[in-house]
Amino acid sequence: MAPERLFNVARKEFSDHITSRRFIIILGLLLVISTISIYEGIGQYNDSLEAYTEQLQRMEEFEDPYSSWMPSKPSIMYVFISMMSYMTMLGGILAIAIGFDLVSKEKETRSLKTLLSHPLYRDEIINGKALGGVGALGFAMALALAIAIAMLLIFSVVPTVDEFAAILIFGAVTLGFLLAYFAVALTMSTVAKESGNALIYTLVIFFAVSSLLPMFGMMAADAFADAFAGDPPEPPEMGPMPKEIVRTASSGYFVSSASQSVVYGGTEDPEWTAYEEEMKTYVEKRRFISDVSNLLSPQMNYYTVAIAVTNPQIAAIAYSPYDAIQEETPGLADALGRVWMNIAALIVFPSVFFAATYVMFMRMDIR
Repeated sequence: MAPERLFNVARKEFSDHITSRRFIIILGLLLVISTISIYEGIGQYNDSLEAYTEQLQRMEEFEDPYSSWMPSKPSIMYVFISMMSYMTMLGGILAIAIGFDLVSKEKETRSLKTLLSHPLYRDEIINGKALGGVGALGFAMALALAIAIAMLLIFSVVPTVDEFAAILIFGAVTLGFLLAYFAVALTMSTVAKESGNALIYTLVIFFAVSSLLPMFGMMAADAFADAFAGDPPEPPEMGPMPKEIVRTASSGYFVSSASQSVVYGGTEDPEWTAYEEEMKTYVEKRRFISDVSNLLSPQMNYYTVAIAVTNPQIAAIAYSPYDAIQEETPGLADALGRVWMNIAALIVFPSVFFAATYVMFMRMDIR
């Protein structure tokens, strides 16, 4: 496989994509809706920032017994939460539109034989087509992020270095999600003889893994959880009223019930401590089953990782509801470490389909 010939094919495919009417229409719709969602997100961010400022002023004016509970300053990453929901639908449609006829169209026009009559090998053709599609999706994602950053600057919202890095990671995660359905579409285009059938097969898989799979996974998780995790532990009987409630941690606006320790006469109640440990183990078992069942759904993986990027604090609470919540907001690296399985799934899912496409194309009978 010669890199020069490979990139020539990729360049030609990329040019065909970004100049096609279908790509331009879907991309334009995606950018318009993303712009609207960013505008709404900026409004919500400004409202949260005003509420944060007012709360700080109130804490300074009045003596607050919980003054050590500092509210969390809103992050501009909240702006991208609205954008995330639109990407799962329109972004997936854009990825499918790019890939569903890459090979089947060549079959219908019988141009594959003509293409292979040139000094090109099969692996250069299929890899070039894949690279061209990846480049077109990367171009669309870069354009959406550029518009989002431009709107932030227009509204005088300047990202910090850490927030800018988080925006780039959000773009990379979104691109990984788009590649999942592009890989499915490319595989179906290689399998089907006609583009119409390839589109139908791809939409069926899209519907199955985005809607049916999470639903059946939830049902299966409930069924297996009863056998694996058992029944939830029973809370101990209520004793005398505690003399003191010691709050060991806070998380700004969010306070977990598990972050409270009941103290009787200066010592922590052992029965409640044991109950909290049992409940923590029970919740972790059920969450593990649910997480495993959702690994096959790009949508669920994307939601999980994107929330960890845009709102690490919520991700930390969701993954450790019975742990003592730290006073400091969890960092981005810590949040991503909690969702490493979902990140790996976003990489493995398209890789499997790309590998299947490569094998089938190399063994395809072209006559």
